[in-house]
Amino acid sequence: MSTERVTAFGAPGLAPTQAPGDKDMVTRSLGTSRVAVTIGRGIVNEVYWPTLSRPQVRDLGFLVTGRGFWTEVQYEGDYTLDVPDPSAPLPMITHHHDRFDLRLQAVCSVDLDALVIEYELKPTIASPADDALTLHVLIAPHIGGTGNANRAWSDGFALHASRALQWHEATDDAAEHLVVLCDPPPANVSVGYVGFSDGWQDINAHGRATYAFTDAPNGNVALTATLQGWCGRVALGLATTAAGAVHVAGAAMTVPTAAAVEEFLAGWRTWSANLPDFGGDARTVTLARTSAMVIKVHEDVVHPGAIVASLATPWGFAHDDPGGYHLVWPRDCAESALALAAIGRTDEALATARFLAARQLPDGHWNQNFTTAGDAYWSGLQLDETALPVVLVLKLAELGVVEPSDAVLAPMVRAAVQYLGANGPFTDEDRWEESRGASPFTLAATIVALAGASLGGWLSAEAAAYALSLADWWNERIEDEVFVTGSPIDEIYGTSGHYERIAAPGPFGRRGDLVVANRQGQLDRVERLVGLEFLAIVRFGLRSPFDVGIVDTVRIVDGELRVDTPGGPLYRRYQNDGYGEHDDGAPFDGSGVGRLWPLLTGERGMYAAAAGEDPWPYLRAMCASTSLGDLLPEQVWDGPALPDRHLVPGKPSGSATPLVWAHSEFLKLLMKATNNTDADMIGLVRDRYVNGHLALVAHVRDELDVVVRSVDGGWPDICVESAMPFRLHAGIDGWQSVRDVDAISLGLSRFGVRLTSAELGDASSIEWTRFDPVSSSWEGRDHQIRIERPSVQ
Repeated sequence: MSTERVTAFGAPGLAPTQAPGDKDMVTRSLGTSRVAVTIGRGIVNEVYWPTLSRPQVRDLGFLVTGRGFWTEVQYEGDYTLDVPDPSAPLPMITHHHDRFDLRLQAVCSVDLDALVIEYELKPTIASPADDALTLHVLIAPHIGGTGNANRAWSDGFALHASRALQWHEATDDAAEHLVVLCDPPPANVSVGYVGFSDGWQDINAHGRATYAFTDAPNGNVALTATLQGWCGRVALGLATTAAGAVHVAGAAMTVPTAAAVEEFLAGWRTWSANLPDFGGDARTVTLARTSAMVIKVHEDVVHPGAIVASLATPWGFAHDDPGGYHLVWPRDCAESALALAAIGRTDEALATARFLAARQLPDGHWNQNFTTAGDAYWSGLQLDETALPVVLVLKLAELGVVEPSDAVLAPMVRAAVQYLGANGPFTDEDRWEESRGASPFTLAATIVALAGASLGGWLSAEAAAYALSLADWWNERIEDEVFVTGSPIDEIYGTSGHYERIAAPGPFGRRGDLVVANRQGQLDRVERLVGLEFLAIVRFGLRSPFDVGIVDTVRIVDGELRVDTPGGPLYRRYQNDGYGEHDDGAPFDGSGVGRLWPLLTGERGMYAAAAGEDPWPYLRAMCASTSLGDLLPEQVWDGPALPDRHLVPGKPSGSATPLVWAHSEFLKLLMKATNNTDADMIGLVRDRYVNGHLALVAHVRDELDVVVRSVDGGWPDICVESAMPFRLHAGIDGWQSVRDVDAISLGLSRFGVRLTSAELGDASSIEWTRFDPVSSSWEGRDHQIRIERPSVQ
């Protein structure tokens, strides 16, 4: 073999993209290996290492050449996926072609950072020798999560790829390396630049592999090996040095496939042995076991308890976003842990709570999303992502797993509650990361966190009293913030009023125009837009499922957002949603058309179960929306079949499959339907609010124009508060009876002045401003609290 080094042409190659977002299967072992893999379109199309936030391979696929033809199997589209045990992610993939069948089995090592793929090519024509079938493996490295600045080279039989870490990615390691070995040794190897000198371009131009480039520095690179014979194995090893990666891949290759499979399955059998006996039919049980497995696969090995949202990048084939969904969203992470607790996996749910405690920021909130190592990615502020980790801890305490004296979780709860108390109840971004204001989901989660921490003994006496009083007041005002009456949509459905999807803060925020996200600045009316966020008010135990406002909003949601597919009812997020493929199937590009979300079907099913309806149509609809490997997607395609874009009506769109949150919702709904388990509800909070506990204090913050109404014929006290000490300068009914009062500590680092209902008498308004004793300056603006009295009949 020649020792001459030949550099590939076409540097730096085409601009890189990520792998498609719709996966067939996700897999990893339950040993010490840090490798996780996704299967999509019948091939390995992402490999993650050393954490779930760091993809190293875009895809690892196969091409077949023969006399007068060649094909890349992932684009043939005719393949099957055989998974004998839904709780063990070990698929057997078989591609079918007129001239051959190709069987692939990808097995993650249990104790090595390696993946081994066993392949078998079987000709199906009468005279296979005449067809000269040859199998080639094509690998697209994305070292460190990107195809930019990769280096590829070969040293005879091994194929290498690496990328030096950038300064802002500094770790104890200098670089990340990937090695591919073949058994038997390959007939030919080559490296090249994507779109110019890669193996696909070579075979497309020549009908066979002719390139033998040894080097492709600094670009979007690809590795190609022409395999000898029709059966064998390909091993991929990962390490911080080239020699280490060769050792890992070589060591994995010494283990016979049968032994590797048995060792892999043994770990998953042990883990799944204590899963509950899920109720329902065989299809439901299968998806339940798959859902538990999917959550477990998405837990990081290096950072136990860290559950990423999805091992996928939505529409990744159209862009090069290195973050994708393989990040931790505190909301999704907590939702998944609550599902684990609901199925009895409380130890794993506790690990997630402790992980979240370790990633909490000093002021008590969490970053919008971050890598499993804790590196922030986006910078939005979402209050539900601070509230839900608290709800998780409260649920674990209710289940007897933790106590308020816990040295790790108690400080976490206190810090989160303080942040919520200081920054609530309105969020900079709702749970869809789009709009600012009052969201029923965020309001409900925040109230539960405050009240549950107070009632459960997680706070000091002063902090608990304040947090509970604040929760009472915010609960009292849910309808004032997000419930509207007499709107045009109410006239259509014959309802007296309904809960809105999102509203601006204050008494005038429930009507008017709202900029709809992902619609290029398009406006819609706040009072027209509905979503399923309001169901959290029932789910968390703040309102009865039979409350008239709840029932009326369900009627509108079913009319506006529900789509009865052949598999059952599925739901959109809200009217005019723009997050999804365009109508022609083109990927979301900043605008599009929102599609159907199975997780919302789970939320609607939870309400059905609470209201005495049949939840099984919703469970069956979720079952019908899965991928070939039983993965629940973020979104389901609801347009006509577009085979060229891999879009099938009622099946996953190109956004992200799986969405771990969707699998969590399925498990929660199944446990509710079969065991009446309320995965998210905290009993102490439900007992306080479901029958209408009354607020005794109205907490007023200076950023709002507040209206205070009578409470069951009586009047709450009014507490004017702030984050800093102040002197209140206040009068009533147009600055009459003016007085000055110094604020006192309320708890949770808040200060306020409490004006009792007896002091206010029959006043119809309070006018006030503040004096800062530290700077000896006035605030410079006046505020007003309007007190609405019942009209005299």
